[in-house]
Amino acid sequence: MEPPPATPSPFARPGRDAGATGALPVPLPQRTAPWVQLRYHAYHPHVYRSMVGEHSPGIRAGAMVAVYDKEGRPFGTGFCNLGAKVALRVFHHGAEFVDEEFLLRRLRDAAALRREWLRLDGVTDAYRVVHADGDGLGGLVVDRYADTLSLEVTSLAVFQRLPRWLPVLHECLGTTRAVVQVDETIARVEGIDTRLVPPADVRTVKILENGVRYHVDFAGGHKTGFFCDQRDNRLKLASLAKGRRVLDICCYTGGFTLSARHAGAEDVTGVDLDEKAVALARANANLNQLRANFVHADAFSYMRQMQRNGAKWDVVLLDPPKFVDGRDAMEDGRKKYNDLNVLGMQLVAPGGLFVTCSCSGLLPPDEFEEIVVKAAHRYGKRLQIFDRTGAGADHPAFSNYPASRYLKVLWARIVA
Repeated sequence: MEPPPATPSPFARPGRDAGATGALPVPLPQRTAPWVQLRYHAYHPHVYRSMVGEHSPGIRAGAMVAVYDKEGRPFGTGFCNLGAKVALRVFHHGAEFVDEEFLLRRLRDAAALRREWLRLDGVTDAYRVVHADGDGLGGLVVDRYADTLSLEVTSLAVFQRLPRWLPVLHECLGTTRAVVQVDETIARVEGIDTRLVPPADVRTVKILENGVRYHVDFAGGHKTGFFCDQRDNRLKLASLAKGRRVLDICCYTGGFTLSARHAGAEDVTGVDLDEKAVALARANANLNQLRANFVHADAFSYMRQMQRNGAKWDVVLLDPPKFVDGRDAMEDGRKKYNDLNVLGMQLVAPGGLFVTCSCSGLLPPDEFEEIVVKAAHRYGKRLQIFDRTGAGADHPAFSNYPASRYLKVLWARIVA
């Protein structure tokens, strides 16, 4: 993996604010190169190929470019990859074009938010360090697990800069090892040569979260290895679970299950279709010397069988994988959320707690709640909703990218 060629920054000359009264278009010969011009005015960080207009010739894939609005006024700075679906990733909007050092400051600011402001080191050694566009670093997700950083890269420009960025992150966090993951499909779209992905420094690591220890398996796990986004919700569920029977559907490696049991739940059952995840969940139970029931089964089939058996739990939690991956999957995703919630509600004891989640960023919070509520009413149940939560504060969202607020969690009691 080679870093981008060392060239003088083309962004030393400030431009005028695109929103300022009287700002004038910049003629083509006077523009800061390399540059691209937008066809439409938009503050969304992802600009697709159809939205890119004129551009300077010979732009290297992954290059930092000056961005001009549709009238030709300075608009911001971004990464350009004209051969990719997302041709431009705008990470800075403003009057001045910025350089590579600006991005290093973004990395340091991201680490400072977690460590100095949120003080997450006091409760866990596992948290999100960089939340892609939520930290103004689209194409990069970084989770910290003890002394190891787990990186998910979805942009050629980010991949090119890892040799310079990784040492900065290690310096800020006191970590020493790293695992870099690039999805094969994304690699083809972005033009990333996966042969250049550095070999992982580590396969597994142990972490501590609110008194519970977990194994993180980078080779066999999902995404970056563990779901840090549910940390606060795991703690909240634990506070409500003492002395109660808990069913955790789509339990993955046992996060909610073991948090509840650690807090004094009378009985806990976790269900997941991923056999490796269930095996790791059992290992996590042993690691904490906690008794828990883990079932390797399809969530829908299991809940139907339990409904036929007349089984009930005081607390039922649904935390499924993403059902909506794209716009074309929206209808099917809505149906899956409906079916899953219908089944889950049937297993809640009268007056019991029902917690349901969605991690589909394309599904707005109000629409998810509407699906859940309609499912309840259609089957003669009412929900006493007492809270609505999402990901922890280490998963921030910029106002121009609401999809960063992907996680939605509804907390309700089932009322007859």
